[in-house]
Amino acid sequence: MLYLSGRFFLAAMLLLSLSRLCLCAWQWPRVRTAGGYWPVLSGGWRIDLSFVSMVTAFPALLALWIGQIPWVLVLAKLWFGVWWFILVLLEVATPQFILEYDSRPNRLFVEYLVHPREVCLMLWRGYKLVLLGSVVLLSLLMWIGLHWINAHAQDPGLTLWQRSGLFMVLFALLFLAARGSLGHRPLNAAQVAFCSDAMVNMLPLSGAFVVANAIMAMNSDKPASQVYGALPDGQMLAVVRACAGLDEPLLNTRLPTLHRQWSAQLLTPTRHIVIILEESLGAQFVGCLGGQRLTPELDALAGEGWLLERLYATGTRSVRGLEAVLTGFFPTPAEAVVKLPRSQRDFFTLAALLGRHGYRSRFIYGGEAHFDNMKGFFLGNGFDAVIDRPRFQVKPCFVGSWGACDEDMFNELHQRLLDDTGVPTLSVVFSVSNHTPWEYPPGRIKPRGEPASMENTVRYADWALGRFFARARRAPYWGNSIFLIVADHDARVRGASLLPVRHFHIPGLFLGAGVPLRRDRRLVSQIDLPTTLLSLAGVDSVHPMLGADLTNRDPGRAIMQYGDNFGYLKADSLLVLEPKRPPSQFSYQQDGELLTPQTVAPALLEEALAHALWPSWAYFNQSYRLPVATPD
Repeated sequence: MLYLSGRFFLAAMLLLSLSRLCLCAWQWPRVRTAGGYWPVLSGGWRIDLSFVSMVTAFPALLALWIGQIPWVLVLAKLWFGVWWFILVLLEVATPQFILEYDSRPNRLFVEYLVHPREVCLMLWRGYKLVLLGSVVLLSLLMWIGLHWINAHAQDPGLTLWQRSGLFMVLFALLFLAARGSLGHRPLNAAQVAFCSDAMVNMLPLSGAFVVANAIMAMNSDKPASQVYGALPDGQMLAVVRACAGLDEPLLNTRLPTLHRQWSAQLLTPTRHIVIILEESLGAQFVGCLGGQRLTPELDALAGEGWLLERLYATGTRSVRGLEAVLTGFFPTPAEAVVKLPRSQRDFFTLAALLGRHGYRSRFIYGGEAHFDNMKGFFLGNGFDAVIDRPRFQVKPCFVGSWGACDEDMFNELHQRLLDDTGVPTLSVVFSVSNHTPWEYPPGRIKPRGEPASMENTVRYADWALGRFFARARRAPYWGNSIFLIVADHDARVRGASLLPVRHFHIPGLFLGAGVPLRRDRRLVSQIDLPTTLLSLAGVDSVHPMLGADLTNRDPGRAIMQYGDNFGYLKADSLLVLEPKRPPSQFSYQQDGELLTPQTVAPALLEEALAHALWPSWAYFNQSYRLPVATPD
């Protein structure tokens, strides 16, 4: 069993080193720019020694005393077999994960395991060749590795004193290797980070190391102050209130961001408010924002309403977009509040607020709303109905891996709006078509090149959007409705920087009754959309949102979460906070991708840190909610 442990240790180190070399060769232009092979390999060996030592330690030390007992040997082989499978699986999965998310398998990899049906359909329909190739490679590496690891070898016969001495030596070596450092803190990912390219900084890590840390982080639910550093609560609250223009006395000491917002409209409140969340529709695809001109329908609509030309998403996941647009909440290094336990009841949402103003609310989704806990969060926080595909009144014409196509979703929305009588409504619809494996009904668009491509799916999503508005203009609800069209995030966010800002750029467009015709060049964030929507809809309200009402205030900043990195963009300066590392500041020009380092400005650092810490503080203190009774 001692030889078994040693063979696994060597096989694991060899596998991870060869995988890292191949990844470096594949990503050589970015690796070369960041410093070449050596920082990746040397940091990788530190990480691998630490992780593999932790996996090997218990069986190796146990082998000296009971390693010859047959059932113990069987358990050891099972232990090392499972870990060999995990190591191989995550290394085989890494290249495709980098293509999709510019990262090694991470928290998202674990979260997708909770939804096997959707993920398996997506992989089979969109990645058959990749999947088959991965299975072949996985099987080959499993056979080679297990054949060598389990090769029979007789452990040396040792006396009691020899076993005791070897035990102490092995314990010391494995402990030091697992700890990975003689410093105050044990080895962590930040200690092997060496450049400003977030993806390259992940190459020294192994897939198993990243996923294991993601699982531990998911269970820890720790405050942002443990990630980025701390500010006194009073100072932090004063900064975020001042930046939000809240100079009035506190309305509620337990809810320090609660304030009154007066609407810009002098008319009676709009009867229907419709939020259309477009999956993965980054500005890179949108013609009126300088993109690839794949969205002629959206471009035409942009000439009929209020277009936000410099709108930035708060994150790279759908739940992050839902969090920002429907709750106005800032992003954190933890999960979006849609999935966190303390926000499943009595957490602020637009639906909860509008419910106090007589609105009925619904969420319409072409897939199954249990995905990402959307159904539980919405029903627990003010929405009257969640309508996913099984509850559609209009029979879908096309159902893909992720659910009913966009035109089916819009058909359902159209019918529900036609059926509304006498009661104002908030309708939130979330599209699914623009997602791998790029499925859409035939005959709607003329494909360019490979039909199942991101570009063609964007064109189909745009076609469905235009078709809905063509019908909506002729419908009785058009004259008293206001619409917000916004992306949840961009597709395939990547870049050779700590925070690829240009991939957070998304479209945002207000349309409908009372909306001014405007092209807005101000720098704004997704968190500014719900407050502005309330103002345009003519709803005077009391709420805790810190986003700007764009009808009367220029926020001049955007807030972005990229993995564990927090970005605060103000004017042309970007301040980035990383876990357990000093802050960085860069100059940023919208037309460029490279970030030019700057000296960190103390005032900007304080402002960024306050905005990074506040949402975590508000979540843990349950201070982001409506009061039981609205202040007079």
